[in-house]
Amino acid sequence: MHKHHRALGVATIPYKAAGSSIGGIEIARRRPVQPVTLVRPHAAARAARFFAEKFPGQSLYAVKANPSPALLETLWASGITHYDVASVAEVRLVARTLPQATLCFMHPVKAEEAIAEAYFTHGVRTFSLDGVDELEKIVRATGGADDLTLCVRLRVSSDHSKLSLASKFGCDLADAAPLLMAARQAADALGICFHVGSQAMSPAAYADAMARVRAAIVSASVTVDVIDVGGGFPSSYPGMEPPPLEQYFRVIHEAFEALPVSYSAELWCEPGRALSAEYASLLVRVERRRGDELYINDGAYGALFDAAHIGWRFPVALIRDEASRAGLQPFSFYGPTCDDMDHMAGPFMLPADVTAGDYIEIGMLGAYGSAMRTDFNGFGSNETVMAGDEPMASLYVTQPERRVVGRVVKL
Repeated sequence: MHKHHRALGVATIPYKAAGSSIGGIEIARRRPVQPVTLVRPHAAARAARFFAEKFPGQSLYAVKANPSPALLETLWASGITHYDVASVAEVRLVARTLPQATLCFMHPVKAEEAIAEAYFTHGVRTFSLDGVDELEKIVRATGGADDLTLCVRLRVSSDHSKLSLASKFGCDLADAAPLLMAARQAADALGICFHVGSQAMSPAAYADAMARVRAAIVSASVTVDVIDVGGGFPSSYPGMEPPPLEQYFRVIHEAFEALPVSYSAELWCEPGRALSAEYASLLVRVERRRGDELYINDGAYGALFDAAHIGWRFPVALIRDEASRAGLQPFSFYGPTCDDMDHMAGPFMLPADVTAGDYIEIGMLGAYGSAMRTDFNGFGSNETVMAGDEPMASLYVTQPERRVVGRVVKL
């Protein structure tokens, strides 16, 4: 077994890989010219089992986070049977990959043709909406079907989350009563759903949202069969270490139990990031160093969209022939395209002697990394390798097993 190191300041601490499959260390030894994606099915399977066993209801994987068929199959095999799809293309993908899966079309604004295909061709029975016009569209597209689960999306605060989802969709609480009553008339099962925003850093986000759900139910005086708390469940990133997910589940369960809903009402959630973030990392090569700026061969138009456009920080590890004794310092990245916007400000903490020709592993890119990738300017790589070591951060691994920011690997 190869010896791994992780840097904390200038000290190195042994790190033991899980299993015998290869990791970034073996791929770097091949000196790849293009970026290489490392996928860890065991990490996604662990996250899926965690939600399947510990969330007090049904977990729907939000496919938009990472639509990889291999990931979908891994999640299915680990207990995730329901999928949140947001487009007819996602409907087709999941129906083709997992024919027995239950699909829920949770985009609040859909093409009528997409609704019809989802219902008549793929057996979708659950749809979300946030206005009367969408309700009427669903009824028309499904031919007035009497077997629909209709989830009214309520607008809630994103104050506790790193990325807001409070502006584009959601019915205001003041307008909820008439919409809930209209949806109740058209639905076999009526639901209320919401989204607290991406990367919710406090369970209070869900407590506050559930208070609005209660107010909406009371104002409409309708029987509600489904409460869907949406996504927002966090993952661990540099500077964003959330509380344990069990705390979120406990707050959600307590709030759900206190709601005036049907005795047989179901509780749902839609994790995307939380199920997929630890699934993948990226191995990149440094092509140039200019002061504290590193030019690497992936970037804003590749897997690092979030790092460029919303300033997301990801864990990084320097991989080279000799373990560095240099202290850590902050770096920013430039990607390979000709665009000034291809810039990731970071800061990304790496040993001070990093230089051209070095390889860097960038972790926690299973969520939205591959999903946002383009081939702009002719750059892009689809090479994917299965890895058996642990992800660079985790909410599902005990602390002694974790890898940390700034790890240095000796080849």
